[in-house]
Amino acid sequence: QPTCPPTDQNLMELLIMLDAFGRASAERVTAVIPYFGYGRSDKKDRPRVPIAAKLVANLIATAGAQRVLTVDLHASQIQGFFDIPVDHLYAAPVIVNYFQENPIENMIVVAPDTGGAERARAYAKRLNTGLALCDKRRERANVAEVMNIVGDVKGKNCLIIDDMCDTGGTICKVADALYDNGANNIYACFTHAVLSGRAIENLSNSHLKKIIVSNTIPLCEKGQTLKQDGRIEVLSVAKLLASGIKSIHDETSVSSLFI
Repeated sequence: QPTCPPTDQNLMELLIMLDAFGRASAERVTAVIPYFGYGRSDKKDRPRVPIAAKLVANLIATAGAQRVLTVDLHASQIQGFFDIPVDHLYAAPVIVNYFQENPIENMIVVAPDTGGAERARAYAKRLNTGLALCDKRRERANVAEVMNIVGDVKGKNCLIIDDMCDTGGTICKVADALYDNGANNIYACFTHAVLSGRAIENLSNSHLKKIIVSNTIPLCEKGQTLKQDGRIEVLSVAKLLASGIKSIHDETSVSSLFI
């Protein structure tokens, strides 16, 4: 049960199901949550704001989950919010395998911000490509933010890697900056296609040639249109989750699925 939009409804369904299984004397209850909603609320970065990720973790455990299986948490430290075991799988094997089978010549991996540098570096290493970084900064007060590209992208095919796409604003601005710096074709790849608000319109009007996502979140109706047009391609993480579920059921190591 992914906690994607409608987030509150899906979360309540999950909690009610967990309670029902517990009251039915289930021997073991594992919550498989491909997309963990509220994951971006993982720290108190301003006064009087909640840490919703911790609250949701408490709710899931209290409702009766004895273990959680999830994919590409927004921040790895969210695992520590739970008082029950959490198996944090990565979609990287699925994504890396896709690009190995569908190689892009003269490719360079791009991190959309400094926070995603480690993730992008891991992909660049696995795909044996170069690495670039988009550094977003405001030089002084009352001046618009500037996207600075760190790395040589001129004439190269760029692959922007991120864990999720919400409104698409950041991804599209990065694509614009890459285009202005002489990039050839620009691709984007992210695990969770949240695609809220004007995301589809933003992506449709961007410099992105193709967008690769996983099926941790079902594509919205407008997203299906882009899929039919070939702008979006959806990769399945079903086998990855199935392997994790089997390992948990057989009580064998899940660590072989981590990279």
